Amino acid sequence: MSQVVLASPAVPSAPAWLDTIIKGDCVAKMEMLPEKSVDAIFADPPYNLQLGGDLMRPDHSKVDAVDDAWDQFESFQAYDAFTRAWLLAARRVLKPNGTIWVIGSYHNIFRVGATMQDLGYWMLNDVVWRKANPMPNFRGRRFQNAHETMIWASRSREAKGYTFNYESMKAANDDLQMRSDWIFPICSGSERLKDGEGRKAHPTQKPEALLARVILSSTKPGDTILDPFFGTGTTGAVAKRLGRHFVGIEREDAYIEVAQKRIDETVQLDNLSISVATPKRAEPRVPFTTLIEAGLVSPGAELVDAKGRYSARVRADGTIAVGNEAASIHRIGARVQGVESCNGWAFWHVREGAQLTAIDALRDEVRRRMAGA
Repeated sequence: MSQVVLASPAVPSAPAWLDTIIKGDCVAKMEMLPEKSVDAIFADPPYNLQLGGDLMRPDHSKVDAVDDAWDQFESFQAYDAFTRAWLLAARRVLKPNGTIWVIGSYHNIFRVGATMQDLGYWMLNDVVWRKANPMPNFRGRRFQNAHETMIWASRSREAKGYTFNYESMKAANDDLQMRSDWIFPICSGSERLKDGEGRKAHPTQKPEALLARVILSSTKPGDTILDPFFGTGTTGAVAKRLGRHFVGIEREDAYIEVAQKRIDETVQLDNLSISVATPKRAEPRVPFTTLIEAGLVSPGAELVDAKGRYSARVRADGTIAVGNEAASIHRIGARVQGVESCNGWAFWHVREGAQLTAIDALRDEVRRRMAGA
């Protein structure tokens, strides 16, 4: 019998499974969710580490490695069958414009990636999580394993409308394109959840900063994120804080208990804090004539460039004129400069006495009015 644990106050008219942790097998429980019902998926499946015995430090103390039953499979074939089953179930519940993130180590991520491609997922990026404080290689027989790989994929090759908050990511990276190698420390200190005896509550707990970037880059406020391997609830806690919904699936009672407490204690940020930067291409189109209709620019007004070198007059039909030639703000801007093209919104300003106002700022005012701001 499945168990549903409420993780936050019920949302009016929302489905019963929204913002809950569902106890049980991930494949069976995903098959109970409605088709095409989630906007994004973050999956941290078993790594199938194939540990052959205890891992010891040079001082002969035992390393707290991943040796739980949920990470053990009898063969690669068994692991591949499990991977195919959960990826099929995940693809069914993912919306046509949704995306999926899968994280793994060298033990499993290549097998998972091949299966994803076989099932029709379309690879968008592989993102390397470079660990700022990785565990050393105690035996000294291999390179230090200092990263994990995340695959980011859309539901299919034809899925073009997926969310990618490019402008937000660029702004967060000092106005440079966000790269596919991310540096975050592994969980430690107060973020590392412990059980009643002071042991790690989960051996592979992911840092909240990593999940925050995943969620901020590829979802919008109000979206629903599914985590079929919920563990101690990092996805749910970060989703709630950032104004997204979640649904988690987890079969271990001990993890559910920790995750529930963690999510209950998480406070959602205010709407201003979680808003997403809107790229110019996604904003409503505003023709120059709309500025005239809105009373922000008057027919006969003078337009000049920022340095006052060129001048044009606004006409009632939305064109601007230099001498006897009238055309769009872009074409006239190009002509006066003697160039092939010009972004008239960035080039022209309204002159009112000694004051210059960029027409692009006036366009932003129109968009604010359209949005009811």
